[in-house]
Amino acid sequence: MTAHTPELLTRAQGEYLEMPGLSLTLAQAQRLWALDSHTCRQVLSLMVDAGFLKQRSDGTYIRRASGRHARTA
Repeated sequence: MTAHTPELLTRAQGEYLEMPGLSLTLAQAQRLWALDSHTCRQVLSLMVDAGFLKQRSDGTYIRRASGRHARTA
């Protein structure tokens, strides 16, 4: 985990909260947040593990509809 991970999580979660229905691939998330592949994958994985996001079978990451949207940072 990098020193900036809490800030990155807050930023990424903010994007998903502000744009309902947002669906991103790893590559799209990397471009949107200007992150390298490793860091971006780490941020997305942390959000999946926290129950904020889920990864669909096509590889895209979407916000969970279950109402579990507590911030992980």
